[in-house]
Amino acid sequence: MRLLDQESIENIATGAAFFGAGGGGNPFLGKLMALEAIKKNGPVKLLDVSEIRDDDYFCPAAIMGAPAVMMEKIPKGDEFERVFKMLSQYTGHEFVGTFPMEAGGVNSMVPIALAASLGIPLMDCDGMGRAFPELQMVTFYLGGVAATPMVITDEKGNAGVIKTISAKWAERLARVQTVEMGGSATVALYPSNGKQIKQNGIRGIVTLCEQVGLRIRDAHLDPAKALTEILEVTKGHLIFEGKVIDVARRTERGFNVGDIKIDGFNDFQDQHLSVLIQNENLLALRNDKPIVMTPDLIEIVDADTLLPVTTEVIKYGKRVKVLATPADARWRTEAGIKTAGPRYFGFDYDYQPVEDLVKEGKPCID
Repeated sequence: MRLLDQESIENIATGAAFFGAGGGGNPFLGKLMALEAIKKNGPVKLLDVSEIRDDDYFCPAAIMGAPAVMMEKIPKGDEFERVFKMLSQYTGHEFVGTFPMEAGGVNSMVPIALAASLGIPLMDCDGMGRAFPELQMVTFYLGGVAATPMVITDEKGNAGVIKTISAKWAERLARVQTVEMGGSATVALYPSNGKQIKQNGIRGIVTLCEQVGLRIRDAHLDPAKALTEILEVTKGHLIFEGKVIDVARRTERGFNVGDIKIDGFNDFQDQHLSVLIQNENLLALRNDKPIVMTPDLIEIVDADTLLPVTTEVIKYGKRVKVLATPADARWRTEAGIKTAGPRYFGFDYDYQPVEDLVKEGKPCID
């Protein structure tokens, strides 16, 4: 157990934006909400999952919708407590703590703000090890934990409980409500006991975000060293460096969708990279051949500062480095690939691990 103070939250927010793989919502907005909550209520207690009891109940809260919408449609502030308490009342369980459903942007910060407001602990785990665009794309789903009952609300006070036959149906129905609520909404879902969290949560992700975030925030001291350390701690790869020459981005069905085109420089001179997105970066094609694909992570960072660049703010002319890191092993199982692999998103490729695709001398996929 340890306490998360202002410095911790600054680092976690930066690291979570990195693991968000381009998505997860605006990290700056989430950080402001978390910092304001601990300023008002004091530091948040962070617990390792080994410290929780099997029969205690916990629940995450998150913002659902297109990240670009969240930049203009800011939460009122009471939505997180509202969904948390409504779901507790509906299930009959007292939730004694919370945790992030994904390690990405605003949704890594929402549970911190919630924990500070209610005086409850935060678990050092999440359900993705990154960010994904759909509700069923979590390790709890892979482990058989039900996504519903879930609660959804907006800033106006509209709220409802969703009970579905599957997590995919929860995604479909909640996505329609999110669109009607203006493109973003707040949800509480996957209520879980301590035993389920121990079995299905990706452990230590909050601490890992903090470690990577610290290296990024200190990158100005020695950018080359910081990059090396980040790649070491994440088992990652530098797959491209260049300038953004085109961004095609639109909001569709409650998602940011499109692609980012980058022309190479330095070691990647005369090469090009395309990154296809659905809230998150999902597929990278280097010289028209796949070099990394979902569920592995594609992280676009500023070429000089290494600060993560999310899909809703990336612009023409931005000079970037593109990194790739392997997903948690659970995403590389048959069930994980079926749930969040390239073919699920309509890409005509069979999944191959990033370490195989970047291996020197390996033929590219036709």
